[in-house]
Amino acid sequence: MSDPDPSLNPDAPNGGIESSAEVELRGLSIYTHHGVSEAEQEVGQRLEFDVSFDVPDCDAMFTDRLEDTVDYAEVCDIVAFVATERSYRTLERLAHVVGERLIERYGCESVRVRAAKPEPPLPLAIQEVAVEVTQERAADEDGDAAEG
Repeated sequence: MSDPDPSLNPDAPNGGIESSAEVELRGLSIYTHHGVSEAEQEVGQRLEFDVSFDVPDCDAMFTDRLEDTVDYAEVCDIVAFVATERSYRTLERLAHVVGERLIERYGCESVRVRAAKPEPPLPLAIQEVAVEVTQERAADEDGDAAEG
């Protein structure tokens, strides 16, 4: 007789069913100082962020308790802190660092960060320029680098 699957524990708050939630924030507008030109870094500009990430084992789906879910204001604070703590020349690097911080804080398996300049300093009329970065947690759970 084989042992029952430990992930299907009927005594768990969710009845033993594994589940996850996806958190998504759209249109977070932050005044920043990122870009290639000195003017972008000195004068600054508004960036808009869209962020989505998974929340593994989100107990709030079963408990309906606030302490079992993600604090959306805290997510906004993390993005705002990263976007204002220093200047980056590229949106790619900025979006990557935001993703790293969210993975560290929430233990997500994957995160998507979109950073857009709604008023880019270009000589042609354009609605926005944006970069979207997707990151996934490394397969090695211990965080050790593979030896080679």
